[in-house]
Amino acid sequence: MKLPSALEILVARQAVDIDYNLPPPDLTTLPAGSLFETWRPHIHVLPPHGQIGDPCAHYNDPATGLFHVGFLHNGTGISSVFTDDLVTYRDVNPDGGYIIVAGGPNDPLAVFDGSVIPDGIYGLPTLLYTSVTYLPIHWTLPYVPGSETQSLAVTFDGGHNFDKLPVPPVIPAPPAGIDATAFRDPYVFQNRQLDQAVDSVPDTWYAAISGGQQEVGPGVFLYRNQDPSFMDWEYIGEWWQEPANTTWGDGTWAKRWGYNFETGNAFSLDEEGYNVEGSTFMTVGVEGAYAPIEPQVTSFHAMLWAAGDVSATDSGEALFTPNMAGVLDWGRAAYAAAGKVLPHTSQASFNSGAPDRFITYVWLTGDVFGSVTGFPAEQQGWQNTLLLPRELKLQKIHNVVDNDLVHETGSWRVAKHGDEQQCIELETLGIEIARETYEAATSTPSFEEPPRELQGANIIPFEQSPASKFFVLEAQISFPQSARDSDVQSGFQILASDLESTTIYYQFSNESIVIDRQNTSAATQTTPGIDNVTEAGHLRLFDISEHCSKEKCEDHGHWEQDKSNCKPGSHEAKIETLNLTIVGDNSVLEVYANSRFALATWARPWYANSTEIRFFHNGESEVSFHNIVVHDGLYDAYPDRET
Repeated sequence: MKLPSALEILVARQAVDIDYNLPPPDLTTLPAGSLFETWRPHIHVLPPHGQIGDPCAHYNDPATGLFHVGFLHNGTGISSVFTDDLVTYRDVNPDGGYIIVAGGPNDPLAVFDGSVIPDGIYGLPTLLYTSVTYLPIHWTLPYVPGSETQSLAVTFDGGHNFDKLPVPPVIPAPPAGIDATAFRDPYVFQNRQLDQAVDSVPDTWYAAISGGQQEVGPGVFLYRNQDPSFMDWEYIGEWWQEPANTTWGDGTWAKRWGYNFETGNAFSLDEEGYNVEGSTFMTVGVEGAYAPIEPQVTSFHAMLWAAGDVSATDSGEALFTPNMAGVLDWGRAAYAAAGKVLPHTSQASFNSGAPDRFITYVWLTGDVFGSVTGFPAEQQGWQNTLLLPRELKLQKIHNVVDNDLVHETGSWRVAKHGDEQQCIELETLGIEIARETYEAATSTPSFEEPPRELQGANIIPFEQSPASKFFVLEAQISFPQSARDSDVQSGFQILASDLESTTIYYQFSNESIVIDRQNTSAATQTTPGIDNVTEAGHLRLFDISEHCSKEKCEDHGHWEQDKSNCKPGSHEAKIETLNLTIVGDNSVLEVYANSRFALATWARPWYANSTEIRFFHNGESEVSFHNIVVHDGLYDAYPDRET
């Protein structure tokens, strides 16, 4: 399918007058490009027009301090934008032109994902990428040796072009004896724990290549740079391997490992952000069957994360062993995350006072892989987007009551048992909107909604609602202990009118944040291919007590000297407050919670007046809404673009 050009989009927008106060027609009957602005976001990374694919090839340029954000573009090559503040972006090349395309001796058919060594060959940004010589490639098909190799390219002009080195692939094939499912998406990184485990020189560069083995399971192959020229990469083992289609725990908190890994990133975090000596994490895209009954194959994809221990075998091969795992984004269309270290010396970090950070971008596909057809892509003139930049860190959860809720194989681990505490401290992956992006999105005019306490079933409009479909809603929701034994559903309806609405709520029966999209868009009644399936992701709200220490327990009369701790159940435990940040950027909807949860999806309301926000409560138990703020309107992330 050919998407319209920029000129065709401009002509169509001028020629067609669409009334968004009237019911929608069959959108596929409209001219190409006529829906360009209808659902297009304003603050997300996407090219001027056309299709955006996997995020990749990010880097901070040491020479300028500018952060380059790359992505596959139109299935042809890699394009890029740059930013000095993580708020506004500028195209590296005019009209979103490519920084590298297929067509060389190593990559006659395609250029897949790669990553950049900022200070590489000649001290210049150097791209290690997957060069493709055979298609199609899929984990369900027999793997053709040599179809995916890893090649090098260097930019001599500040990132406008990455020139391919006139040498063969530096990693020409999967490890010997491996019947691969895939061998792609090299990710270059440094890791102090790995240096020590495999006896490398400090600050060695490693390359994690994603894939797996047929009849075995998904995995990540690890290579070590041996040469300042980056031409010699030594294989040091299948760093991470999971049995096919198994789960972390029972699968509740991290879905399934599937049959093939893609876009694996490795990085080290502490409580502040990136730290080469911190805890080792990985994010990984998962392909494969969701149902445990084999050999069922689906289009299931998932974007997961894991933290783990780094070690080596007796023969010196590197090992990554997860000790907690979770979901980076619970959206069914959220996939292929790629991140990069953003140092404190970058322009964005220097200006905001941020430390070294790991910033990741997640790809939001058009809908769900392979399951939706007929969406009016030609009429829209663009497809897909990257989600907002996210800061990842090691997140602490303090003052957690030591009860059955914490003793499960989940997306957290016990960090500390205090000698004089009944409560414990948990660790997990922290996920938040990058601080500069968040600050800009919440610096627009705002209004507060008075607190509410609801008991009966209610849908109550806000006293004031946003003027447009571009907004940030922040709120806290508190639940009584009795909610754990109820089927309470509480949250908000957004993008609402008499004819449309999207409902976002927390549901205790399965500890989930749910986005009900069944009534999101009137266009689903006239146009095929607009997905409106309900989405959900798991978030456990723990029991929290502010009276954990001996001193606080004594103050409240709960100290038991013989047990040297607080009497179990006697201190005033409360269910953790649900802290919500909901970003609506036209059709792109992102929900963040408690600095450790993200769920992104599409919401495509048709009517112009579908901007109302309402309280939602199903009447089970009771709920308290407080600290409710709406930031009305967003900003334009592309001041230099004409469209």
